[in-house]
Amino acid sequence: MSRTTSTADAQPAARHTRVLEVRDLSVTFRTETGTVAAADGVDLDLGSGEIVGVVGESGCGKSVTAMALTGLLPRSATVTGSVRLRDDELVGASPATLRRVRGKDIAYIFQEPMTSLNPVLTVGRQIAEVLEQHESMNRRAATARAAELLAVVGIPSPAERVKQYPHQLSGGMRQRVMIAMAIACEPAVLVADEPTTALDVTVQAGILDVLRRLRDETGMAVLVITHDLGVIADVADRVVVMYAGRVVERAGADDLFARPRHHYTAGLLAASPTSGRHAGTHRLEEIPGLVPVLREPPDACTFAERCGAADDTCRSRRPLLEVALGSGAAHEVACWHPKVSS
Repeated sequence: MSRTTSTADAQPAARHTRVLEVRDLSVTFRTETGTVAAADGVDLDLGSGEIVGVVGESGCGKSVTAMALTGLLPRSATVTGSVRLRDDELVGASPATLRRVRGKDIAYIFQEPMTSLNPVLTVGRQIAEVLEQHESMNRRAATARAAELLAVVGIPSPAERVKQYPHQLSGGMRQRVMIAMAIACEPAVLVADEPTTALDVTVQAGILDVLRRLRDETGMAVLVITHDLGVIADVADRVVVMYAGRVVERAGADDLFARPRHHYTAGLLAASPTSGRHAGTHRLEEIPGLVPVLREPPDACTFAERCGAADDTCRSRRPLLEVALGSGAAHEVACWHPKVSS
């Protein structure tokens, strides 16, 4: 997972105008067995023209955080904190406001396009509906624009493809249709939730190229959610690591991959396959145990039970996210005993 150092990695704040600001975002769900905390005090910033990756194991709160941005969670969820899109507060906003924001200002690429697309409507009709709803286009103009968008995301023969149904397209093409639908209204923020799931590596590379190109051409901010560190290494300017609903580390991508400070981040990297001359020469490491289900967020480090460096302090006091000693100001970690930077 090698990367080429870029200005964006070294100085993310200098290049990007802040578009999305998330502060102390918490999400709890009411269940038959009690309340479950899925996100706990999440802080996140996203700037125009920036790709930020959110990584962590399944169950760490990545997708829940993304869905909470625009009120897409079920009624059993309680969301507190602040989500500001430029000057507009979205937490507690009216349903009408959130409907206006979804798809126009903040758009989503969901997991598994075959289940996200409507199987009984052509892909052109599904893209056109977005334009009719948010841009007040008539059906003919919206269908013509849908064909243009398919061309933008690299689908050949777009005039023919708009007439086809999802089952007539390959997995990679369906994912590109999802991207075309998401960018139809030129959103300020694009949330890509596992955009390369179940795609082979060649198709995956093509999808990531599309995201990079759209970022460069439109200046949209992109939030990529994945458990695949290879995807993050390929596209992200900055990385946010989540564990058990909390942000435990965030840094520029080059800095985080070269010098992880949280033991969980280091464990994720050690468990990832490598490429190049040393690929396949050693057994992958594993992180013992499982991500906990939090009935109540503990006043302690949630990773302590899986961490070989944990002590009584870790098990009794919650570490705050702060600049790691010996790191640049853009590298923050929530750990009582962060790994030494080399």
